[in-house]
Amino acid sequence: MDRLTAVRVFVEVADLGGLTPAAERLDMSTAMVSRYLAAIEEWFGARLLHRTTRKVSLTDAGFAALPACRQMLDIAEEAQHIAAERSREPAGVLRVTSSGSFADAQLTSALVDFQQQHPQVEVMLSVGDRAADLVGERVDLAVRITNTLDPTMITRPLALCRSVLCASPAYLQRHGSPRSVEDLHNYRCIAHAFGIGKQYRFTRGQETIEVPVNWSFHTNETAVLRRAVLSGAGIGMLPTYYVGGDLQQGDLIQILPAEEPEILGIHAIYLSRQHQPLALRLLVDFLAERFGGPVPIWDLALSLSQRVGM
Repeated sequence: MDRLTAVRVFVEVADLGGLTPAAERLDMSTAMVSRYLAAIEEWFGARLLHRTTRKVSLTDAGFAALPACRQMLDIAEEAQHIAAERSREPAGVLRVTSSGSFADAQLTSALVDFQQQHPQVEVMLSVGDRAADLVGERVDLAVRITNTLDPTMITRPLALCRSVLCASPAYLQRHGSPRSVEDLHNYRCIAHAFGIGKQYRFTRGQETIEVPVNWSFHTNETAVLRRAVLSGAGIGMLPTYYVGGDLQQGDLIQILPAEEPEILGIHAIYLSRQHQPLALRLLVDFLAERFGGPVPIWDLALSLSQRVGM
């Protein structure tokens, strides 16, 4: 006998409180409902229902088994939904949000490549460092760089975000290079306005240390921070996904390469795993494959002397 149907029969009887209403809901005879109940009790090895001529009630074993049975039905429905969608071409609108710098350096080209594979998918990409309200703003996918995740959201790691402490050759020629992180307070430093105060954070072993510095320039946009560092405004801490080319070309010089800035996670964040649009599921898989691995693709291009944390 079909065990999944037996589970569905048990849940309907528990919800409706009787065999007859469950039989009507499932378009079965009462005798067939009774047979399925007997089959699931035999399968579970326990009596799940108290039956009288007037009503049906759950036993202690029935109360314990009911949540798991509901979960089994949900999983089966989700599997059926996935299988049905896999046979269709993904289509529709995907609303995606990300920081401006990551969208500019990495995400936009990835989304274009994804659309080349799935031309019926329309992408609406919004950028900004503010964490979007996925529900209120109807966002399907947020790509965020953080180590602080909302436990109510579903997340999937995409890659690691490493950073470098760097400055322009002109600035270092005028002011010299710090010999240790403790020397940084003697230099002009550039800060992200959404940072953690007047300090840089570094990783030493299993610990994170905070080094006080003096800010000379503040901005809420990583692209502006990069431009300020390139222009010789001071020392900045910038993500390698954004300045790898600058380091390779010598437009920026890495400072204190033995010190590793705090590593952040790059995450795909969405509301639910259940009943996801096919396009969203495929996009998350695509980004995880494109950006994933022990070394992010943007760090592979850096030379061994320039790589961070290698």
